[in-house]
Amino acid sequence: MSHSDTQSLDCDLLIVGLGMTGACAALEARARGADVLILERATSGGGTSAMTEGVIYLGGGTRLQRDLGVDDDPDAMYRFMDAICNVSNKAVLRRYCDGSPEHFDWLEAQGVPFTRELYKDKHICPPQGPGLYSSGNEKVWPYREFATPAYRGHLVNGPSGNAGSKMMEVLLKRCEDEGVRVIGDARVLDLTTDAAGRVDGATFRRYGEDHTASARKGVLLATGGFQMNEKMVARDYPFLLENGVPIGEDSSDGSGIEMAQAIGADVESPGAIHATASIYPPGDLVRGIIVNKFGQRFVAEDSYHGRTAAFVFDQPDRKAYLIVDSETFDYPQFSEQFGYALVDGWETVPEMEAGLGVPDGALQRTLDNYNEFAAVGRDPRFGKHPDWLVPLKNGPYAAINLSADVVKYHYHSLGGLRVDEQARVVGANGAPVPGLYAAGSCAASVIQTAKGYGSGMMLGGGSFFGRVAARHCLAAV
Repeated sequence: MSHSDTQSLDCDLLIVGLGMTGACAALEARARGADVLILERATSGGGTSAMTEGVIYLGGGTRLQRDLGVDDDPDAMYRFMDAICNVSNKAVLRRYCDGSPEHFDWLEAQGVPFTRELYKDKHICPPQGPGLYSSGNEKVWPYREFATPAYRGHLVNGPSGNAGSKMMEVLLKRCEDEGVRVIGDARVLDLTTDAAGRVDGATFRRYGEDHTASARKGVLLATGGFQMNEKMVARDYPFLLENGVPIGEDSSDGSGIEMAQAIGADVESPGAIHATASIYPPGDLVRGIIVNKFGQRFVAEDSYHGRTAAFVFDQPDRKAYLIVDSETFDYPQFSEQFGYALVDGWETVPEMEAGLGVPDGALQRTLDNYNEFAAVGRDPRFGKHPDWLVPLKNGPYAAINLSADVVKYHYHSLGGLRVDEQARVVGANGAPVPGLYAAGSCAASVIQTAKGYGSGMMLGGGSFFGRVAARHCLAAV
């Protein structure tokens, strides 16, 4: 996939960015006979998608779910996501949940590999092998009462911790085989519009020279998130610039969002960011309790790690501690990656209160209350699942620091361009911007709050709506 200087800069569909979203959109468009041109800032494709663990959030009764005996349907998936994802345009979620089973079949048909193996323990992302696991908050109260929990983390069979590289290898090869034209080292500067205000192309700089690519049908922005843009991160999460670690390529700098805004596009959840520093694995640590600097619990400890982090950020001074006793103590498997520190160990709770600087008696009251209910398998305060409830009574006790100024929270953006269920970019005037589409991390799509995030929602939503955009764009004109 190379560029020769004689290559035409005219196409049917122009795509900016060649991560998972751009690749899936291109394949969908080529299947309809369209001439596709992709402008990619890096020398070749892959983007942040190729750096991921390769989890794709899908459900509604996918072939993989059915093959592994997991019950799910689009309505259950919709009820759960509607309750937790903070999406204002319900049609976007409805479309995603209804189309999820077909999308999985399509990914497999492209050659993306998934193993028929279910992983049942609690893990940020299981090592290579299992194809399906629980990657979200489905079992967390009160969401488990909205819909029967289902395993929806569809994990590509690839290198442990980086199966996204295998996923992109497969999709990029398919793009090459299907004749998708790609120009690498192309930094897109601006979107162009015709006399009627319809987006009809983009200007880009390559090796110091400026060019214009024109699109007969439309332009899809698949430019990734804004986590590398310090100004955009600082809007709501300035403290992450001190100690956090952005996840992604340098090109995840919000440029697609900004160039669309320059021609009148609207944004939604513009500051939304998902951060994580998972205390699990091992799952046993979920049996501990998480408290703030006043010794009070504030979240169900069995929440997905990104949800827990979002609640930590809400606490006074963003201070939090994981409290365990001698029966539940272990070191988080990813201690080195996230910079977890054991504060200390103490024989008694009063000593622990003094060591943590918690008000006298506060942590003791929290523990007494928690233990009383845990003994009978209940957590009336936060609804922690009975599977993880055990009284913490066996000293010595230990505390692991989860505070935002200590832990290296890894983060990526969630908010972006406002889009509709056809992946059309919506203008500040409330109407679609003619000819302009966006999907993936530059769009505010199926997940707009870290408190509802589940692994794979960005790859799932991006790949799905990239295809939706291609279909609508080619049919619309």
